[in-house]
Amino acid sequence: MQKYDVIIIGSGLGGLATAVTLSREGMNVCVLEQQVGFGGCCQSFRRKGYTLDTGIHYVGSLCEGQIMHQYFKYYGVMDRLNLQKLDAEGFDLMCFGDGKIYPHAMGYERFVDRLVEAFPEERAGIVAYSKRLQEIGKLITVDVLRSGRLSAGGMEFTALSAHDEIASMVQNPRLRGVLAGSNRLYSGLADKSSFYEHAMINHSNIEGAHCFVGGTQHMVDALVDVIRAQGGEVRDRAEVTGIHLTDDRVSFVEVNGEERLEAKYVISAIHPATTLDLLRNNTVIKKAFFTRVRSLENSFAIFTTYLMMKSGTFRYENRNYFLHGDANVWLNEADYKGLKIPSVLMCMQPNGRDEFADVVTLLTPMCMSDLAPWLDTKVGRRGADYEAFKAQYAERVIDYAADYFPHLRDAIAHVHTASPLTYRDYTGTPDGSAYGIVKDYHNPIVSHLPARTKIANLFLTGQNLNVHGCLGVAVSSAVTCSELLGMEYLAKKIGNA
Repeated sequence: MQKYDVIIIGSGLGGLATAVTLSREGMNVCVLEQQVGFGGCCQSFRRKGYTLDTGIHYVGSLCEGQIMHQYFKYYGVMDRLNLQKLDAEGFDLMCFGDGKIYPHAMGYERFVDRLVEAFPEERAGIVAYSKRLQEIGKLITVDVLRSGRLSAGGMEFTALSAHDEIASMVQNPRLRGVLAGSNRLYSGLADKSSFYEHAMINHSNIEGAHCFVGGTQHMVDALVDVIRAQGGEVRDRAEVTGIHLTDDRVSFVEVNGEERLEAKYVISAIHPATTLDLLRNNTVIKKAFFTRVRSLENSFAIFTTYLMMKSGTFRYENRNYFLHGDANVWLNEADYKGLKIPSVLMCMQPNGRDEFADVVTLLTPMCMSDLAPWLDTKVGRRGADYEAFKAQYAERVIDYAADYFPHLRDAIAHVHTASPLTYRDYTGTPDGSAYGIVKDYHNPIVSHLPARTKIANLFLTGQNLNVHGCLGVAVSSAVTCSELLGMEYLAKKIGNA
């Protein structure tokens, strides 16, 4: 039976960041991925000669001296990333059905000035909002790392409503929608989403939002190369089919129903509910905890429409468009049932060659109830009615986006789609959830799970622990690794890389 220091389940960014960290600190790691290839929602794939990104469309805090830049520097991959800084005058544009457009600009002085131009009477509120974002964002700076901490606290902000905090600072309903308009990045729910989550994501992007040129797969490949260079293993087609316990410890991990692997520690980077379902001979974790984890609400799923564009027909814009019908931008399941499309996030992939876009990606929240007829099916075996449903839904999405970009449809060469079921099957996320467990401000202790479990050598990591996205997952990974390496040691190591 092969033995390792650490077995890591799942090769999404959480699993790879954890493996890079532990391998760089001298541990013998093995990453197990059930699919073909690595990366989870960070991977890219090819269709009809085009490169399509699965889930990461842009990342914040990537300027030198900023926190995500520092994590990538510590991982040893920063110099291998092909990045492009988004438009400082408006990296995100909030667009509404009446034709009005409002920018989220980069850098706080510019961010405030651009919004005050549109809402001069709200200057005080916009300034207060900006200061509030910075207060929370500064909890995870490089200086905090160098002081020996991964975070300077901030749990009190997880108990604040994002919707209510924004409403308390500005009065104009349209401005409230502009400030909350990027909440598709965290599946924003007016009655649940926390201001901590809202602030961390928005602050990071205001600091330094970048996109990946040529797709995100090269980031995944760089991380895998570092792990292997340190002597670690990264295996695909290696589905974990059981985590076997002896008393209060994992004794071995079962792979593909037959192979057995041993490790001092096991870290699961997949959904906590899925992790619990893999436990065998469990006498440690009580049924009440199983019930609690399974009852946690998962965030909205996403339907993705990939537009593969005719060469030289659709000019690339170095920004993202949040296309909202009106200022009521918070997610509401009733708004999305059936073929209704109340909002779309539009991202363009830079190709690094010319001023035109090869791929335009349209992302729309989707209710799993719309996919009820196919819930028990697998990729490639869902039938003609499923393909017809996807095609019909994609046409509605394209129609919606074409109201804002009338020349869009004429530039399309091919269309490819991915439903929440696609994400569920390829990334192992229950309900096809885009952002993991909903971080409910009413009870943050319940919806923010700890890295350490009741099983002595089993740990959790990934987007379900803290905030999702590259930054949230990087911090969660470091928290998990600190359980093995020590908080002060690891924080200073990352901070001084």
